[in-house]
Amino acid sequence: MTARSALYAVLLMVCLPALAAEPTAAPAAPPPGGVAWSSMSAPQQQALGHFQEQWGSLPPERQQALATGAQRWLSMTPAQRGEARERFQTWQRLPPEQRALIRQHWQRFQQLPPEQQQAVRQNFRAFSRLPPAQRAQLRERWLNATPQQRSQMLQRQRAQRLERNGQHAPPDRNR
Repeated sequence: MTARSALYAVLLMVCLPALAAEPTAAPAAPPPGGVAWSSMSAPQQQALGHFQEQWGSLPPERQQALATGAQRWLSMTPAQRGEARERFQTWQRLPPEQRALIRQHWQRFQQLPPEQQQAVRQNFRAFSRLPPAQRAQLRERWLNATPQQRSQMLQRQRAQRLERNGQHAPPDRNR
């Protein structure tokens, strides 16, 4: 599973389980700050039908995430929905330990400052554009590196990024 697939799986796991069920009875009132069931469109309610009975007892943040996820789902093309289903199925097949590790990585990413998040995204895009053989070679090199070697690799990467942006990199003390 690629890092991109894992990231999509994490993002989609919030709303996709709800998409298979039909709506049932009306839910209780939402908690303060939550999303009222009646405030959502009929297609959103249908997409989230699995949650209808428990909607009022869900935390406001979860209600908001589900409502946003349902809206995003409804805006997807059929092809995008198919890809999302595949990614979610891949996510479901992962061992619980691997899913927990992915969640931890996602939480660490969310705690990064915006400029570091952007750097991670740029690095991921650059890595994704590499030929598969080169990606495999880089993965192998990373996995076989010692912690000190990994640190040096990261420092070189940061220095190269700073140089590309016209800034000067701090001296590397480990060389």
